[in-house]
Amino acid sequence: MKTKITELLGIQHPIIQGGMAWVAEYHLAAAVSNAGGLGIIGAASAPAQVVRTQIQEAKKLTDKPFGVNVMLMNPNAPEVAQVVVEEGVPVVTTGAGNPAKFLPMWKEAGVKVIPVVASVAMARMMERAGADAVVAEGMESGGHIGEQSTMALVPQVVDAVQIPVIAAGGIADARGLAAAFMLGAQAVQMGTRFVTAKESIVHANYKERIIKAKDIDSEVTGRSTGHPIRVLRNQMSRDYLKMEQAGASLEELETLTLGSLRKAVMDGDVKGGSLMAGQIAGLVRQENTCEEIMEEMINGAEKLFSNIALLAGTQTEDKQ
Repeated sequence: MKTKITELLGIQHPIIQGGMAWVAEYHLAAAVSNAGGLGIIGAASAPAQVVRTQIQEAKKLTDKPFGVNVMLMNPNAPEVAQVVVEEGVPVVTTGAGNPAKFLPMWKEAGVKVIPVVASVAMARMMERAGADAVVAEGMESGGHIGEQSTMALVPQVVDAVQIPVIAAGGIADARGLAAAFMLGAQAVQMGTRFVTAKESIVHANYKERIIKAKDIDSEVTGRSTGHPIRVLRNQMSRDYLKMEQAGASLEELETLTLGSLRKAVMDGDVKGGSLMAGQIAGLVRQENTCEEIMEEMINGAEKLFSNIALLAGTQTEDKQ
């Protein structure tokens, strides 16, 4: 399945793994890349040396392209940006800010830069700055979200820019991949589905919570702070929303969530941890290897495209 993104990144399948904090470490990134997609190491708020170690460990597990997600709000972002160049990482995705100040350095080093955007305006800005592609991420996704849905956002971004667009948010199976292509995307980025991958280091309790999730089990916290985050419902999210409704300060809310993602990912605390996951969690029903996920999505999408072609052919015959 060749697209502008597979050609741009030198990968086999148009599927990119999201750069999720604590989740997207080198084991998962290498497994996704070995399966033909693009694995991503999530730098999050980690020091530059930790990111360097993650990159070096990933290189031991795969000879395929992989990338690093740089969270631009991270105080260590300048050092992490430099490590990406020094370690010869071929692809960078960015979030939580504007990567313009790092683009000249990355472009000079031949790094492909793909910012995550939640609006047409930001997509256009990133194209003007020299980005190679953008990830248009809808509010169905887990973690930090925007306000537009994937179905509405992706085609508008596709129409607004000339660079390739990657769809994200609410995608976890072949139907989501096929739908993204119909909207004009050249690839998809998935997070929640890869949280439950067998190669993911995420605690079994967290994975089980996603697998058992229903369609109505996600909610958004933090709207009052201007930084909304989608999570699966638990005691922590209920407490947070009660505090928000009561007018709690940002400091009080941050105290409640301090270290909560690590608690969920590493300790398996599904009551007091932050269970970041997208609305599509209700569609994830079992733990699979990255290779199984990739095969299921690509083979399923090809069958869907064949069915569409047959349907189109039948309609043409009927008209004749």
